[in-house]
Amino acid sequence: MPGGHDYPGPEEALARYHDVVEASKTEAVVKGAKNPYTSRNGHMFSFLTSEGMMALRLSDELGEQFQDQYESGPVMQYGSVMRGYVSVPGELLEDPGELATWFDRSWEWIGSLPPKPTKK
Repeated sequence: MPGGHDYPGPEEALARYHDVVEASKTEAVVKGAKNPYTSRNGHMFSFLTSEGMMALRLSDELGEQFQDQYESGPVMQYGSVMRGYVSVPGELLEDPGELATWFDRSWEWIGSLPPKPTKK
């Protein structure tokens, strides 16, 4: 079953999120029933909030470039800034081709990190 099958947020945002993942050149798969996300080697690198906002994890350098280019800001969850994540503007989420390029960069960068040990 594809990720997000119990997603409580806007259906359009979930569809666009899936479009971005499918448009990417990665092997990423959307996981999470209520909280859609992607991960690699145990590191989450993108997710969709219940409000329909996509967050993308990038290196510090790429994150600054992304924020400057798209006038984006940090990601706030539960009253705290999520370090390393940038918020994807709604207009960019509607352009899966352009956003897929950034998704691919995130995938490559996250792949350079050592795998997280499993809890099992």
